[in-house]
Amino acid sequence: MQQSLHDFMQVGIVHFMAYPNAITGVDYLSTISSIIEDDFFSAIEIKSAPDEKAADQARRLFESAGIIVGYSAHPILIKNQGNLNSLDQEERQRSVELMKYAIDEAYSFGAKNLAFFSGKDPGPNKREQAVGCLIRSIQEICKYANSKGDLEILLEPFDHQTDFRRLVGPSELAVEIAQEVRKVDPSFGLLVDLSHLPMLGESTKEALTTTKDFLKHAHMGNCMISDPKDPLYGDKHPRFGYQGSEIGIPELTEYLRSLLEIGYLEEGKNRLVAFEIKPGPGESSRAIIAQAKRTLRAAWQQV
Repeated sequence: MQQSLHDFMQVGIVHFMAYPNAITGVDYLSTISSIIEDDFFSAIEIKSAPDEKAADQARRLFESAGIIVGYSAHPILIKNQGNLNSLDQEERQRSVELMKYAIDEAYSFGAKNLAFFSGKDPGPNKREQAVGCLIRSIQEICKYANSKGDLEILLEPFDHQTDFRRLVGPSELAVEIAQEVRKVDPSFGLLVDLSHLPMLGESTKEALTTTKDFLKHAHMGNCMISDPKDPLYGDKHPRFGYQGSEIGIPELTEYLRSLLEIGYLEEGKNRLVAFEIKPGPGESSRAIIAQAKRTLRAAWQQV
């Protein structure tokens, strides 16, 4: 593709994955600054700030930079062992309350969207019941979000059998759930992550064609599933082209081409596409971010 990739997409990055050691308020803010000062990026995805002072300063940074903010509820759900499809009503409601807290925080940051994932897959005998529980949870979550403003709620399908082993899961199931949730919230959508597709056993074209009518956001990432002994095995988002991993320039090229084919990417639409990458042992955050940008440019040239 000869035209600039920035004519077709707004490129973002998941901050807390790229900078996993940014735990203190100082590091949190300095690493956010390094992203928003780079005009390659139009969007940033964040989690909770270390403290309220850092949160206040981050809000001012986002506003002054004019950058799109996305909020991830994954860390809150993981930390508190939330399960939105729990068959235990009390546990499920507790998880819904966690999401309401995340929604309030997302609004406080001026976020455009909030992404979350489903709970653990309970197995084939209880799967149908769990799906019903998840739909009820999401509908309640969406009603709450809509009562506060126009925050978009996005379900991200994860691996089903490899690492996180989530209920959702397969793209077809994600679409079935989205169809039901849209009866309550027409803005509800899906976030598809390239790194999860090999773990789901789905081709890029298959997954994107299945989800196209509900796709609101796309992640660019990598995974390692060929060697269970590798320290980055599973859903650890290694840099593109990591030895033995699944995603490099050819696979990213196919992903971008498919996003164009389904109409998600189109000149002037400014759709969001974000990196989700994490430094491995001994690797530099800044180095893998630069490598990701080079990989995207190379892939775009081959589209």
